[in-house]
Parts: sequence; structure tokens; C-alpha cells
Amino acid sequence: MSATPFTLSHDHVFLGEGHDRNARKTWAVIALCTVVMVVEILGGWRYGSLALIADGLHMSTHAAAMLIAAMAYHYARKHARDPRFSFGTGKVGDLAGFSSAIILAMIALLIGYEAVSRLIAPIQIDFNQAIAIAFLGLIVNIVSAWLLSGGAHGHSHGHSHGHAHGHADHGDEGKIVDTPSGRLQIDVYEHDVPPRFRAYWLENKPSVTLPSVAGLTIETLRPSGERQTFAFRDRGSYWESVDIIPEPHAFEARVQLQYAEGPFTADLSYTEPEGHEHHHAHHRDHNMRAAFVHVAADAAVSVLAILGLMAGKFFGLNFMDPVMGIVGALVIANWSFGLIRDTGGILLDMNPSHALSQKISTLVRAEGDELADLHLWRLGPGHLGAIVAIHGRSAERDAGHYRRLLSQFSDLSHITVEVAH
Repeated sequence: MSATPFTLSHDHVFLGEGHDRNARKTWAVIALCTVVMVVEILGGWRYGSLALIADGLHMSTHAAAMLIAAMAYHYARKHARDPRFSFGTGKVGDLAGFSSAIILAMIALLIGYEAVSRLIAPIQIDFNQAIAIAFLGLIVNIVSAWLLSGGAHGHSHGHSHGHAHGHADHGDEGKIVDTPSGRLQIDVYEHDVPPRFRAYWLENKPSVTLPSVAGLTIETLRPSGERQTFAFRDRGSYWESVDIIPEPHAFEARVQLQYAEGPFTADLSYTEPEGHEHHHAHHRDHNMRAAFVHVAADAAVSVLAILGLMAGKFFGLNFMDPVMGIVGALVIANWSFGLIRDTGGILLDMNPSHALSQKISTLVRAEGDELADLHLWRLGPGHLGAIVAIHGRSAERDAGHYRRLLSQFSDLSHITVEVAH
């Protein structure tokens, strides 16, 4: 049996890509919300609005949650290379998110209790002042949510293709290129096999000689600037790239066909499908997510407070104020449950990506070997650890061979491979 762990010289810094930027966001929101928090709580008690008090109380907890998030970012960065942490401090943010979710659940219970009490024993409300302060709280929450969601750091997704040699159809089922020989479809095929390019003719012009398989290449350009050229082999009814396409499948691609008259090129653009697990699951910063949920919950309670106060002011429905408090408590409880479920799963080392597990298994089987054991867990936002045990048929395929194969999955930041022949 052979095992290939990481060398002794590597580090274990598994922090998220936007770690320091997100830390600065949390401090900005803390400063913004602390002042308004005091105004809302005092105003709620002064004018007798339960929904407004609930909004202010929850804003105080979200200010505290911002502090939890900020301290978690600070601690994770400060101790990122501390040898006491076997796999770094990437999970500190998930622990902070779990703690914030518990606080959210407790606040939901408190608001629900107070709302029921006010239904049983109503109090007088000064609607004009209470509504004004509720609107102020809503504005602050919207600004805070915008800051935390990355609104100040927008990204452009446009692509410019300055080559007019061909036209590419960006359909969901595949890319179609109009060539001098006819229409060529190019797919990223990964159904039960490692992902590769596949190309085949939808229709061709009999008067034009078709290029040979050696005349087709695809060059990819990733956002990092990395380039890779793919050659193709003949599979009978289609051409298939010799090399596997590394994850993620988001890049610019230039297709080139060699004709006697000269080369033909066409530009394509590949993006990860919306909702793709690769982007939205194990890349998520749960520390920032918890902070955002606190702010979003504040905004929801602010809206409900305004609705309840207006119903009382204009229609005499004073009971709507505590009713809106109950609705707000249910909304907060629902969000806290989702956060507890996701962060708890990470802290318990649940498999963060069943799709990636399947791809690793498929990759091993494609080599003619058997996957004996696989452990996959999250080390931090965008960083996964893996322990892979393989029953190999060929002594020539050692642990280093499989390490090179697994390197195509960019999210695998810490890999241990064991091979038994």
C-alpha cells in the first residue's frame, strides 16, 4: 500500500477568498446599526409599539451578531497558521454562524412570547412617531443588507469576442459553431464519465472537405489567466478531447479548425449553470451569511412593524401590531433553522458535495480501478479535504498518479491518497 499525504512544508490556510473584505464590511455595519438600535428601542418603549421594540431588540442582536462575525474573521486570520489547528481555522466562520443562528432562534422565541402577551393585554400606541422610527430602521437595514451582500463590490459578467471568424450559439444543450464545413456542436460531456469536450457534425456541406480529427483544437482561458489546449481523438460518431476538463467549467474557449485554405476560429463562453452546487454550496461563507440573515430578519420585522402600525392608525386594528410580531418571530425562526442545519452539517463533517463525490468515483472507475473508501469534508469556504482509498489493478498507477488526476478539482485543497494493488 502507498500513501501520498501533503509534504511537511505545506500550510493549512483555508480561509475564504473574500475573508478580509467581509471582515471590513461587518465593522462598517456595526458602526451604522449601533446608533439606530438605541433610537429604535427607546422610541418603541416611549411610543408603546411592540413591533418597533421587537425591531429594535433584534437590531441589537444583529449588532451583536456583527460583532461575533467580526471577531470570528479576526480570530481565523490571526490563527490561520497556528499548528494547534490540524486543518487550519477555516471552520471558525461556520462556528460563528452556528452561534448566530442559535441567537436568532432565541430572539424568535422572545418576540413570540411578547407578542402573545400584548394580544392578551393591549397597550396604547403613538402611531405617528412609531411609524417614523420603523421607517428609519427599515432604511438602515436595507443599507446594511446591501453592504453585506456585496453590493459595493459588483462584478461584470459581460464578454467581448473580437474575432468574427465564426458564430457560436450559447444554448443550454451545447455550443453550436457555424463553420465552412457546416454546423459543429461542441458539448462538455460528463454523464458517468470524467468531463471532456465532445464534438460532432450536425450537418455538413458535401462540397467542402471535412477537417481531420487532428485539425480540431480547443484552447481555454480561465479568469485566472491560465490557458490549456485540448487535442481530440476519433470516437467514431464523435470527436472527444484527450484531456479531462478541470473544474470549474467556467472559462472562455477558442475553437480552431485547420483547412487547406487556412485556420478557422470561433469563440465560446462557458459558465457554471445557475444553482450549480460547485458555486453555491461549499464556497458559501456562512459567517457572512449569518450576518446577512440577521440584517434581513431586521428588515423583515421592520416591514411587518410598519404594516401593523399602519393597520392600527388607519383602520383601528390595533391587534395587528402584535400579530405582525408573531409573523416576524416565525420568519426569524425559519431562517435560523436553515442556518443551524447548514452550519451544523459542516461542523459535523457531513459530505459537502455529493456531486463531487460521484465525479471522483467516476474518475477512479474510468481508470479501471475500484474506489475502496472516500471521505470528503469542508475545510473552509471554497476549500475541501479528501481522503481517497483505491484498489488499483496496475502497479504503474501509484498514489502520485491519482493525485495528478484529482488536481483537476480546484476545490480539493488537502488530499490524501492511498493505493493498494
